[in-house]
Amino acid sequence: MHLVREDALVCSALEFLPTELLPLLFMDAFHGRHIKTLKAMVQAWPFVCLPLGGLIDLPHVGPLQAILEVLDVLLAQKVRSKWMEQRKASIHLCCKKLTIFAMPVENVMKILNMVQLDCIQEVQFLKLYHLQDLYLDSPSFLEGCLDQMLRFLRTLLDHLAITNCWLTESDLTHLSQCLNIHELKGLDLSGVTMTDFSPEILCILLEQVAATLKELNLEQCGITESQLESILPVLSLCSQLRTFSLCGNVLSMAIMEKLLSHITGLINLSDEFYPAPQESYSPHGILQLGRLAELRDKLIEIMQDLGFPRAICLSSSPCPRWSNKTFYPEEPFLYQCYMSA
Repeated sequence: MHLVREDALVCSALEFLPTELLPLLFMDAFHGRHIKTLKAMVQAWPFVCLPLGGLIDLPHVGPLQAILEVLDVLLAQKVRSKWMEQRKASIHLCCKKLTIFAMPVENVMKILNMVQLDCIQEVQFLKLYHLQDLYLDSPSFLEGCLDQMLRFLRTLLDHLAITNCWLTESDLTHLSQCLNIHELKGLDLSGVTMTDFSPEILCILLEQVAATLKELNLEQCGITESQLESILPVLSLCSQLRTFSLCGNVLSMAIMEKLLSHITGLINLSDEFYPAPQESYSPHGILQLGRLAELRDKLIEIMQDLGFPRAICLSSSPCPRWSNKTFYPEEPFLYQCYMSA
């Protein structure tokens, strides 16, 4: 049974139709290629979401293009009533598969702002010929399929940030094998849990970027001491490294001493951020400032013995640049950072 027969009749009756009937009418208009009716319905759509995800793979390019044209007009209009402003904020496309072709970044951002991101199950990037910096924070679609995104890269990346999400060991393997990271200057994997990952994978990844890497952020990665000890030799080869952060991981004084010893030769390293040593916490996880001060003095002695004065930050916060800091002017090469009680 076809609900849509005459475009003009349906368009004139839209405001009088029960809202419950609109989704069924919309699908009927789409499959029947009633372009005028579709455009009128999109303009008058009363719901929060416009569910196009199930229509993406259907051979109906004309109707889909018409819908997108109306949405583009609605979002591009310079003069809108208050009602239109509210409707702009409520328009989100529900799609399970998102394909991004070569286009200006601002257009990509406009599309992402229109899409209900938690509906996306598959993302494809096509012809990313000029991409140099890629930042992905809390992506829910990457776990187990990072290789699908990496294969569409066409240029060498300068900076890569994949943060606060779940990745598999296989994802990290694919990343280490990606030819587009060989001249990477910045790598941020903060918030990606690696506790159960093989140390060998971390070593291989760092080996690929050791010659050019300037910034390395491994905050809150759940890195174990055995993993850290395994990557120390290759970490010492990152001769260009300037900024390095391990905050938010659990490290003992013993492994921190080994770490400081291995990276003493990194003469460009100027910003080092480390967690307060495990021994500075009580059995109940409370930071003990007196004990921290003792460990601070021990770290100073270690660095003095290494013969390479430098500044480091100790923090119970994963973001030392914005946490409370106590500066000790009598020791110009050490900062202590900790959260207020």
